[in-house]
Amino acid sequence: MNAPLDNLRRNPLGRVTPNSDRYDAALLFALPRAPQRDALGLARGLPFTGVDIWTAYELTWLDRRGKPAIAIASFEVPCESPAMVESKSVKRYLGSFAQSQFDGDEHVRATIARDIGAACGAPAIVGLSGANSGAPAIVPFAGASLDLVPLSIDCYEVDARLLAASPPNVAETLTTELFRSQCPVTGQPDYASVQLAYEGPRIDRAALLRYLVSYRRHPGFHEDCVERIFVDVMGRCGCTSLSVYARFTRRGGIDINPFRTNAGTARPENNRTPRQ
Repeated sequence: MNAPLDNLRRNPLGRVTPNSDRYDAALLFALPRAPQRDALGLARGLPFTGVDIWTAYELTWLDRRGKPAIAIASFEVPCESPAMVESKSVKRYLGSFAQSQFDGDEHVRATIARDIGAACGAPAIVGLSGANSGAPAIVPFAGASLDLVPLSIDCYEVDARLLAASPPNVAETLTTELFRSQCPVTGQPDYASVQLAYEGPRIDRAALLRYLVSYRRHPGFHEDCVERIFVDVMGRCGCTSLSVYARFTRRGGIDINPFRTNAGTARPENNRTPRQ
C-alpha cells in the first residue's frame, strides 16, 4: 500500500470525530513533509528556509479553582521540521484544554510548545496573548497588486509553464488577493493573500497572476502550495532571491501562514491581512 496515502486515510480531517474537552496530546496528527517535497524534486535538500506561523483564536482552559481562562495562541514551526500538523487535529487538540486545569498561562504555553514540537519533530515557538488586547494587528501586504491586471484566464490546474520573466533585472514585491486552492481531503476551498518579493529578471505580471489563479482547483495543504510556488517561480523565472508568504483565511478559528525564502529574510511579523 502507498504509505503517504495510507497515512492520509488515517487523518481525522473529513471524518466525523468525537470531541474531547479533556487534555489529550494524542489528538495531534502529524503529516510528514517528505512525500510532497519529493514530488517537487526536493529530496536532496531544501532551497529555502522559513516557518509556518499559526494563530488560534479559540483557546480556553480552567485555572486551579475551576474558573475559565481564555487566550489567543500563536505558534511557529520551522520548515525544516520533518512533519507538519494537520489543522483539524490542532483544533481538536486545543479544544481538549477546555475542561482541564492548568497552573496558568505559562503552563499552557509550555504544554502546547512541547506537544506541537513533539508532533512536528522540531522545536515550536509558542506565545499566548489576551483575547481582548493581544490579537495580531491588521496590516495589508506591502507591494504592487496583480489583481487589476487586465487579462483572460482559462487555466485552473497548476501549470508552471504559465510563468515568464525577461530582462532587465529588478527588485520588487508583488501581491494578490485572488489565490484559492482546495483541501486535498475534503475538497473545501482555502483562500489566501499571497506576497512574492524577488530580485532577478522582471516577472511578467499577467503570467504570474495566471499561474497563481491556476491553483484554483489544486488539492494541496497550505504549506505545500507555498513551497510549490517557490520552486516553480525560482525554476521558471531565474530569480536570484525570492520570498513567498501566504496568509490563509481562518478555518475552525485557526489561520495558517507559511513563509519560504532564500533571501536570508527574517520571518515576517504575525500581522493579519484585512481578509483575516
